[in-house]
Amino acid sequence: MSAKWTIHGREFTNCNCAYGCPCQFNALPTHGHCEAVVGIQIDKGQHGDTKLDGLRFAGVFRWPGAIHEGKGEVQPIVDKRASAAQREAILRIMSGQDTDPGATIFNVFSAVLTTVHEPIFSDIDLSIDVEKRRARMQVENVVEMRGEPIVNPVTGAEFRGRIDLPNGFEYTLAEMGRGWASTKGQIKLELADSYGQFAELHLCQSGIVR
Repeated sequence: MSAKWTIHGREFTNCNCAYGCPCQFNALPTHGHCEAVVGIQIDKGQHGDTKLDGLRFAGVFRWPGAIHEGKGEVQPIVDKRASAAQREAILRIMSGQDTDPGATIFNVFSAVLTTVHEPIFSDIDLSIDVEKRRARMQVENVVEMRGEPIVNPVTGAEFRGRIDLPNGFEYTLAEMGRGWASTKGQIKLELADSYGQFAELHLCQSGIVR
């Protein structure tokens, strides 16, 4: 019998799409393919009897076309502070296991990934302020990423916009921003001033906790 789980925390995502990301609206990606880096802070979480409070995980993703067309690859990254049980729990959640079909972004992505690289267990230096639309993540020799607000090209003032998805499988409300990311290792990406997303996550095996 699969374990019940829940995670409540924050995420920052930077992908190669233009601000707003067409994929959020069932449209094709800006450049015809998808590249993304995701960092997640678990403020409070549990998988069965295993507590996940305070841990972090991340992923580097790439698809040759639109996500739904498949053939994607991922590099999972898990907080090295996690115990063996916590590592297994996080990897099961990330890979869409112990989850109702289609209920979470992890489960949906698992169906369109062909290659899952061996997980990296490392320090994940991560800070996310959803309200201020600022984030930073560093994984030594793997990821350098930062997120900032979108700015008005004329005045330089910070711009604020949101995406509200009442029936989403990742979040219900996300702050829009922009991001930069450079990755090494199995998946090498260079993203600059492209789509950034800051959101509160509250997920369980059945989807978003509302």
